[in-house]
Amino acid sequence: MTRHPAADPIWEQKYSAGHLQRYPWDCVVSFVFRHAPRDRPHQEVSILEVGCGTGSNLWFMAREGFQATGIDASPSAIAVARARLAAASLPVSLHVGNFTKLPLPDQQFDLAVDRVSLTCVDQVLARQAIKELGRVLKPGGLLFFNPYSAMHGSRLSGEPAGQGLVMHINAGTLVGCGQICFYSKRDVLDVLGDDFEVLSCRHLQEGDPDGPAEEIHAEWRVIARKR
Repeated sequence: MTRHPAADPIWEQKYSAGHLQRYPWDCVVSFVFRHAPRDRPHQEVSILEVGCGTGSNLWFMAREGFQATGIDASPSAIAVARARLAAASLPVSLHVGNFTKLPLPDQQFDLAVDRVSLTCVDQVLARQAIKELGRVLKPGGLLFFNPYSAMHGSRLSGEPAGQGLVMHINAGTLVGCGQICFYSKRDVLDVLGDDFEVLSCRHLQEGDPDGPAEEIHAEWRVIARKR
């Protein structure tokens, strides 16, 4: 059976070549502001982001006073994030590592964020990563899970590789993004398993209905609570 990498090497190539996400994603900002515990000051609320890249979301979290931690498999991304956040005098804990074995203690975080990072591995590895996120979240802690949808036009242009994974994508909005796992709603629920209760499962789809099918962009935005 083909073993897929726990981290697609294309992202280290991109980050080492200068790829930079400068500003935080609106969906992450919304999740944090809506769901951070309100009975404590920001300084006492801890947030983990997996697949943090060059730290755009962590920059936002730290500026708002939250305890922010990020992990990414790309050493180049973490090096850029570390320099960027240090230049802004923002304290953030950063780690290079694998999502399926987080170098973090149990029950440490109030919130965990995945913005289209776990969608870059197959569903077997995603389940392992979700288990790890359940381990490091406090009881009742919330997860933002944001994989690409099986309705995404780029899915049709690549080569199926098993466990929902598609490789060699050559059309649509995900060209150049390496291997991608596309999720049905059933897949989303299966990957979250019994450790999480789904509070919200929104499907977002964008594109010209009269345009090429491969140009449709579709993703899931899921909020789940650790049981």
